[in-house]
Amino acid sequence: MPNAESFARIARYGVSGVLSALTHFTVGLAANVLLGLPAVLASSLGFAASIAVSYVLQRTWVFRSGTAHTVTGPRFLTVTAAAFGLNAAVLWAGVSLLGGPFPVVQAVAILLIPVLNYLLHSRWTFT
Repeated sequence: MPNAESFARIARYGVSGVLSALTHFTVGLAANVLLGLPAVLASSLGFAASIAVSYVLQRTWVFRSGTAHTVTGPRFLTVTAAAFGLNAAVLWAGVSLLGGPFPVVQAVAILLIPVLNYLLHSRWTFT
């Protein structure tokens, strides 16, 4: 049975996800509008910045891990890469194979992937 600390950690995880998404959007927008970078490059810079924000928040605030960066960093990047691949696989299967509408399939991925990320980070990345 989850306790109060488990619920608090899940809430912190949600906040860190929102802050990471805002970082992605804000940095990407600034790179595109202010620096004139092409959209894909600008979004890629925003994505990279969001990974850094997410890692720092999750390591220090969400999971409060004391494990060395040399351990948690590569694990975090592994989970992030797996999530990226899973998102692509869900979209390909849902849209290309099953003929589902993109917004619905993407919504499924957006709901599924953070749950899997949380489980992997709480049991492997930041232990």
